[in-house]
Amino acid sequence: MKLYSAGLAIALFTSSYCSALPPNKEQHKDRVHEQKLSEKQHEVEGEHNNDYDHDAFLGQKEARDFDQLTPEESKEKLGFIVDKIDRNHDAFITEDELQHWIQYVQKKYIIEDTERMWKEHEVGDGKLTWESYRQRTYGYEHDPEEAEDFANMVKRDERKFAQADEDHNGELTKEEFAAFLHPEEHEHMKDIVVLETMEDIDKDKDGKISLDEYIADIYDEEDDDEDDDDEDSDKDGVPDWVASEKDQFKHFRDKDQDGYLNLEEVRAWVIPDDYDNSLEETKHLFRESDEDRDGVLTKQEILDKYDIFVGSQATDFGDALTRHDEF
Repeated sequence: MKLYSAGLAIALFTSSYCSALPPNKEQHKDRVHEQKLSEKQHEVEGEHNNDYDHDAFLGQKEARDFDQLTPEESKEKLGFIVDKIDRNHDAFITEDELQHWIQYVQKKYIIEDTERMWKEHEVGDGKLTWESYRQRTYGYEHDPEEAEDFANMVKRDERKFAQADEDHNGELTKEEFAAFLHPEEHEHMKDIVVLETMEDIDKDKDGKISLDEYIADIYDEEDDDEDDDDEDSDKDGVPDWVASEKDQFKHFRDKDQDGYLNLEEVRAWVIPDDYDNSLEETKHLFRESDEDRDGVLTKQEILDKYDIFVGSQATDFGDALTRHDEF
C-alpha cells in the first residue's frame, strides 16, 4: 500500500541520480518539501520515531553505521561528536549550536551527492554542458513505446538545467550542478519544484489540481487491496488517513475554496515557508535531554540520552571525525 505522510521530505525524481540508466517513470514523489532530515516517518502510531532523530542528528549513512556498534562504543563516538558541536568549547551545547550541527549534517549529504555525480559525468574543464549531460544520461536505446515519456523527461531536465545556469553561459559549475540535482534546496530553483509537482499531479492538464488528482497521487486503491489489514479503514475499506488528507485539501490546501489547487496553493503546500524542520528537531532533542531545564545541554546529559541521539547505534562517523570541516 502507498502511504505517504505529509511530514516526509520531498524526494524529487531526476534522472540525474541514475546517470546513463533508463529513468524510472513509476517512481513516486513525496510532495512536501521540508529540510531533508530523514526519509523515515517522524511519528509512528502517534509516537516520536527515534530513527528519525538518529538520521537528523547523524545523517542517514552514518546512522546506519551506528547500528553496528555496542552501547559502549556508541557513547564513546557520541562524545567525540558532542565536542565538535560545541563550537566555542565552553562545555555547553546551546540550541543554536545543535541546530547548526543538524543543518551541517544535511548539507553534507548534498555536497557528497553532488561530488559523486560530478565525478560520474567526468567533467574535465570544470563546466558541464547540457549536451554532455544529455548524452550521458539519455544516450541509450529506449523502447519506442515510451518515446513520449522519454521526450518529456529530457525536456524537463533541459528546463531545469537552464534554470540552474545562473550566469546563462550554457554550462554548469559544480555549484550550479548542485542546484540542478537538488533544486528544492536552492531558492532560485523553487519555481521549478512547484511547476514539476503541478505537472505530475495535474493529469488532465487543465492547470489546476482537483481533489481526485490530489488523492490519486498519494493513494493507490489497487495496491491497498493487497494489504488492507494493517490500516484502520471506513466501511468502504478506505484507510482513515485518506479521509484526513481529503480534509487537509478542503480546509487547508485549497485556500480560496474553489475546489482546486492553483500554482500558488501548490507552492504553499510543497514548500512551506513557516516551518523550520531543523529548529523543530533541535527543540525536540532539547525537550528530551535537558534534564535540569537550564536551556543548555552538557555532554553528560546527551550521553545519558544517547538512545535518542544515536540509539545503541553510533558510528565511526568517519567523515565528521576525521575531517576538520567548518560547519
